[in-house]
Amino acid sequence: MKNVTDTKQDDIKKLGELIKDIKFAMLTTFDKDGTLRSRPMTTQEVEFDGDLWFFAGKNSELAKETKKQHQVNLAYAAPDDNRYVSVSGFAEWVQDKQKIKELWNPLYKAWFPDGLDDPNLALLKIHVEKAEYWEAPGGAVVTLIGFVKALATGKQADVGTNEKIELDKVVKH
Repeated sequence: MKNVTDTKQDDIKKLGELIKDIKFAMLTTFDKDGTLRSRPMTTQEVEFDGDLWFFAGKNSELAKETKKQHQVNLAYAAPDDNRYVSVSGFAEWVQDKQKIKELWNPLYKAWFPDGLDDPNLALLKIHVEKAEYWEAPGGAVVTLIGFVKALATGKQADVGTNEKIELDKVVKH
C-alpha cells in the first residue's frame, strides 16, 4: 500500500514528465481590474520538484499582479502529442543570485540587456498546488480514428486520460 509521500512523489514525477518537453506556458494572473490576463512564459529547464521557475522583470505588470494576487494558473499544450496540462499554484518572487546564475541563458539578454547584473532581473517561482492533465494515446491520427469510429458506432470516443493531481496547499502568511 502506497503512503501519501509516495503518491505525492509519483504525482510530481508524472507532472514533470507531462510538461518537460513543452517550452512555453501561458501564465494567467488577475489584472488590476480583476479580469484574467494571460501571457506566454518560458519554463526554465530544471528537474521538476513541485516548483516551476521563470525569469521575469521585478518591475513588470506581472510582478504587480502576482504580488497583489498570488494565485496563478499555467496552461501547457503539446497538440501534436495530444497532451494538455493546467497547473494552478502560488507565485513567489525570488532574488537568489545563485539560482538566477544557475538558470541563466545568454539568450535572455534580449529581455535583460545588462545580463546577470540587470537591476530588473528576478525569478518567478510557482509552487504547484494542483494540476489537471489530458492526454490521448497514439497521437493525432489515432485520436482522429477514434472519433470517426465513435461517430460510426454511436458510442462515446475514447479520448484518453484525464486526471487531477493535488500536490500541496500553500498558505500565504
